[in-house]
Order: sequence, then C-alpha cells, then structure tokens
Amino acid sequence: MIVKSHEADRFAAKPPDKISAALVYGPDQGLVHERAETLAKAIVPDLNDAFRVSDLDEQTLSSDPARLFDEAAALSMLGGRRVVRVRGAGNVHAKLFEDFLETGKGEALVVVEAGDLAKNSALRGLFEKADNGAAIACYSDSVEGLASVVRTALKAEGIAIAPDALDDAVSRLGADRGVTRREIEKLALYAHGQKSVSLQDVRAVLGDESEIRAEEVCDAAGEGDVKRLDHALSRLWAGDQSPIAVIRMAMGHFQKLLAANAGGNIDAAMKRMWPPIHFSRAASFKAQAGRWSEDKLGDALDLLLETETLCKTTGVPGEAVCARALFNIAAMARAR
Repeated sequence: MIVKSHEADRFAAKPPDKISAALVYGPDQGLVHERAETLAKAIVPDLNDAFRVSDLDEQTLSSDPARLFDEAAALSMLGGRRVVRVRGAGNVHAKLFEDFLETGKGEALVVVEAGDLAKNSALRGLFEKADNGAAIACYSDSVEGLASVVRTALKAEGIAIAPDALDDAVSRLGADRGVTRREIEKLALYAHGQKSVSLQDVRAVLGDESEIRAEEVCDAAGEGDVKRLDHALSRLWAGDQSPIAVIRMAMGHFQKLLAANAGGNIDAAMKRMWPPIHFSRAASFKAQAGRWSEDKLGDALDLLLETETLCKTTGVPGEAVCARALFNIAAMARAR
C-alpha cells in the first residue's frame, strides 16, 4: 500500500496490525531515519531491547538472505512483538522482500530504510502493491510543514517563537529533517529560560554571518547598488571569505533570477524555489528579477564562469577579479 504524505506521520506512529513490512525511502534521509524509528518504537518502545529488536544491514541481506526470515520468525524470550530493522536496502533486494511478503512468516514488523527510489523502482513498486506492505516516501518539508515542526519541537520545551523568528528559522532549515532537529535543539538550548524565541535568537544560533554577507553582495550587484556592493565586499574580505565561494554563490543567485524571469510569473516562481528566498530579501529579489532580461542574465552568468576559471588557473588575486566581475555586473544592472 502507498502511504500518502499527509498520513505518513500518523501511520508511522500507529502502523496497522496487518502490515508485515514497511519501506521508508526518499531523498530526505533524516526524515527516513526519523519515521523508521517512529515505526519501530510503535512496536518496541525501547529500541535497545536486544530480545525484541534486530538490526540487519545491506551486507547481511546480500550474504545471508535467510537471516531476514529467521529474524522475522523469531520469538521474544519475554514476549511481545519484535522489530527487524533493515538499513541500506536497494532494488537488488527486491526479490528477497517479494518472497518475504508472499510467505508472511513471523509476527515481527520489518522496517526497511532506503534512499531515494524512482517511481519505476522494483523495491518501491513491490511495497506499494503488497497488501501486507507499506511504502512511505520522505521528501523535504514544505514551508508550512517545516513551520509546524519548529513550533511543535519548541512547544515541547515550553518555548514559543515569534512570527518573524519563525519565518527566519524556516528560511534556514528544511533540506534534511535530521539536521533540522539538531538545529532546533540548539535553538531551544540557547533560549532556555526564556518564554519565547526572538529573531535575534534565531540569527545568533542558525545564522551564518559569511553567508548573510555574501547574499548582500549578490543583491547589491543585482540591484546595481555600487556603494553597497563595495561596502559588502570589504566586510567579506575582512572575514577571509573565499572569492571562489562568493562567485559560486553569485552564480546560484543569478541562476535563480533567470528561473524567475523565464517563468513569466515572478511571484509564483519564487514560491517554488527551494530553499526559499529569505523573506527579508524577497522584495529585493523580485525587483532584481524585473530589472534583468534573460539575455543579460546569461551574460552575467558567463562572466562569473570566466571569473571562476581565472581564479583557478592564473596567479591573479582572486579577490580582485571577483570584485571586478561583480562591479561589472552591477554596471549592467544600472544600465538596464
């Protein structure tokens, strides 16, 4: 059976008795691990219980396939349903799990963790079609979902979060649920003793100062604000930021502008972007997208690519050629 995204957390917390095995897969490996652990804890609250929990890896499955059947059929010495955790499964194991789901031997719940699987994946298709199997996809959190994760986690610690602080936190998180959880834990620890998390708290814990300054450089160049660009670059170089890192970030920025410009509807294009444009930069980004044509954006990207090559293949000072390219781009923006 296919477990829909909005039902995944509820399903993991209370899997149906008829399910013999569940496949948890997707690009967000932090969320894969989290949901697999929730499934296992729904059966065995203490995952350190060696009598009721067994762990198998990819190598064990490949070298000793019968071990899966043996562990699933084993009985706990102290009673209670067992859990068999399988990590690193792939399409090469599809036939093994097909045989297991067909025989249905044992009462244990087999929880299978896998990476990102295509729609035509043999392993994914097998679990989606099986009556006693379940396939749970784990994709990166949406903005709304991520906001809920942050609020809920902080609420569990007795801490609220201000709306602007929540927006800022969401803009900095979301690629991996595991990383998100760790960052929220850091934030909760930092705000211990407070009633609410402020925007300053979020920026103190989650903010990367060099990244914020590099974003300011990109926006200044895209707006054609030469004075602001000069000041922002001076602060970057004072912080020993790598010129190549700045160039690559600028390339990513102008590629996003190109995507927004090509779509016709800039607002709609911005909503689809991930990670999202930080709310404090949204107005500037929209203005830049309206200022630049697709042809000029292509010219800016070509210039940045040439500049990266110069930094890597010649002895010229990287800061100088990076600054020259960005000032030229700012001049292009001013010329419109």
